[in-house]
Amino acid sequence: MDNLLNSLFGFTSLFFWVFGALMLGLIIYFGGYRLLGIASIPDDSIGVVTKKFALFGATTLPDGKIIALHGEAGYQADTLAPGLYFAYWPWQYTIQTVKFLTIDPHRLGLLEATDGIPIPVGKVLGKHVDCDSFQDARSFLLNGGQRGPQMDIIPPGTYRINTALFKVTIADALQVPQDKVGIVTTFEGRSLSNGDIAGREIAGHSTFQDAHAFVEAGGFKGLQEQVMLAGTYYTNSLFMSVEATDLTNIPIGSVGVVVAYVGDPGEDTSGVAFTHGNIVKKGQKGVCGTPLDPGRYAINSRTHKVEVVPTTNIVLNWATGKSEAHQLDKNLSTIKVRSGDGFTFNLDVAQIIHVSRENAPKVIARFGNMTNLVTQVLEPTIGNYFRNSAQRSDVIDFLKSRSERQGEGASYIATALDKYNVQAVDTLIGDITPPEALMKTLTDRKVAEQSKVTFSIQQQAENQRQEFEQAFAEANTRGQVVAASRAAEVAKLAADATINRARGEAEAKTINAKADAEVVTIVGNATAGRTKAIGEAEAGVLQMKVAAVGAQYYALMNVVDELAKNKTQLVPQITVGGGQGEQRGTLVDAFIGNLLARQTKTADGPA
Repeated sequence: MDNLLNSLFGFTSLFFWVFGALMLGLIIYFGGYRLLGIASIPDDSIGVVTKKFALFGATTLPDGKIIALHGEAGYQADTLAPGLYFAYWPWQYTIQTVKFLTIDPHRLGLLEATDGIPIPVGKVLGKHVDCDSFQDARSFLLNGGQRGPQMDIIPPGTYRINTALFKVTIADALQVPQDKVGIVTTFEGRSLSNGDIAGREIAGHSTFQDAHAFVEAGGFKGLQEQVMLAGTYYTNSLFMSVEATDLTNIPIGSVGVVVAYVGDPGEDTSGVAFTHGNIVKKGQKGVCGTPLDPGRYAINSRTHKVEVVPTTNIVLNWATGKSEAHQLDKNLSTIKVRSGDGFTFNLDVAQIIHVSRENAPKVIARFGNMTNLVTQVLEPTIGNYFRNSAQRSDVIDFLKSRSERQGEGASYIATALDKYNVQAVDTLIGDITPPEALMKTLTDRKVAEQSKVTFSIQQQAENQRQEFEQAFAEANTRGQVVAASRAAEVAKLAADATINRARGEAEAKTINAKADAEVVTIVGNATAGRTKAIGEAEAGVLQMKVAAVGAQYYALMNVVDELAKNKTQLVPQITVGGGQGEQRGTLVDAFIGNLLARQTKTADGPA
C-alpha cells in the first residue's frame, strides 16, 4: 500500500513538474516574460515607459508636469533602447514599443513638446535646448526646454524620440523655384522699430535655417529685407513663412531705378539745383542714384520698388485707340481744339521723348513713375500748346501751315520738357480732322474746281480727237484725191487733145476747101495753063501745108500716110491718153493731136 501511494505521489509530482515547465514555456513564448519583469525592445524601436505607481521617494508628479524625471508615477523621461531589461513588472510599468523616427531627404520634422516650462509672453516658439536633436528628453527638461512648438527642427535622418514628450510632424523642405525669389516673414525675434517696415539683414543663420542663430543675433520679427534665392532649405514653417515671387527683370533698352523703403536715412546727392526729391546712395532709404542696368535681379518687392525707365526713344500717341507697347499712352486721346474762326476739330499728335540713364533717377524722384510724367507734364503741355496754336488762326490756315505749326511745336515742347530732365526728340502732327460742314464746303469747291479742270481737259481732248479724225480721214482719202486729181488732169489732157484735134481738122478742111476753090478758079480761068496752074496750085498747097504744120511734121505726115496705106503696124495699141468711157487713142492720134495743138497756137500767135 505504501509502495502504491509512493508510486502515485511520484507520478503526480512528475506530472506537475512537466506541466509547470510546459506552461512556463508557453508563457515565455507568448510574451509571458513580462510576468517575470522582462522587457524586450526590438533593434528598430525604443520603449516608452509609463510608471503606474511609485513605492519610494516622490510618488506623484508636480502640478502641470507630464514627464517624470525622478521616478514619479507617469510617463518617464528616459526611454529604453533596443535590448532586454529586467524588473519592469507589468503591474508597475507599461512599456510601449515605438519605431525609430525616420525622416527622408527633402523632408524635416517639426516638434511640439508636451512638457517643459511655459513659453514667455510675446514668444511663439520654444527656445533652443541642447538635447541631442530632441533624443534626450531628460536634458531637454533639465536644461529649460519650453512647452509647445519648438524653434528647432529635426533634419533628415533616424532618431529615437520619446513620443510621450514630443509630437513630431513631418513636413516638406522649403523649395524656392528657379527664376523666383523668396520673401521671408518671421514669427519670432525682436519687434521692429517705429518707422521700419522690415527687419534688416542678419548674418550667420544659414539663410533662416538656423532659427536660434537668427534670434540670438538680434533678428527682427516680421517682414525681412533679406531674400532667399532658388534652392532647397530646411526651415521651420512654424518660425517663418516664405512667399515666392518673380525675379525683377530689367529689359534691354531700359534701366531700373530702385526706390528703397528700408535702410538708413540717406544724404541727398542730387545737388542744390534739384529740389524735387532726394537721390541717395545704394543701401539707403530713398531713390537710389545708381540705376540697375538690363538684367534679372533678386529684389525684395516688399522692401524695394523698381521703376523701369526706357532709355530708348519713347513714342507717345495723342490718338484715340492707338497705343504703343509700353502702354504709357493708353490713357491719351485725340486732342480737340478750337480755331480762331470758331470751328472745332480733332488733331492727332505723336511726341517722341528720351530719358537718359543719368536722368532716370531724377525723373522718378520728381514724378514717382513714368506714367505720372506723362499725365502731369506731357499731356497738359502738349495739349495746351496745340489748343493755343489753333486759336491763333482759322482752320484753313492751320491746315495750310501744318509744317510750320509742327516745327514751332517741336521747339516749344523741347524747351518745356528740358527743365523736367526729359529730352524732346521730335513732335509730329498726325491726322487733322476738320469740321464736317467745313470739309463739305471745301470738298464741294474742290470738286467744282476739279470738274472745271476736267471739262477743260475733256474739251481739249475732244478738239484733239476731232483734229485727229479729220487728219485720219484726210489721210484715208488722200489716195482717192490724188487718183481723182490725176484722173481730172488726164481727162483735161484728153479733152484738150480732142479739141485740138477737132480744131486742127477744121482748119485742115478750111485750108483744103480754100485750096480746092483756088484750084477750081485757076482751072476755070486758065485751062491752058492747067498743068502749070495745077503745079503751081499743088506747090502752093504744099507750101501752105508745110507752112501750116511745119516742114518736119509734114514729112512725118507723109510717112504716116504711107504706113497707113500699107497698113503697117509700127507700135502696139497702147493707151497714152484718155477720154470719156472706153475711148482710147493710138500713137498716131497723139501725134495728130499734138500737131493740131501746135497749129492752133501758131494761129493764135507765137507762144
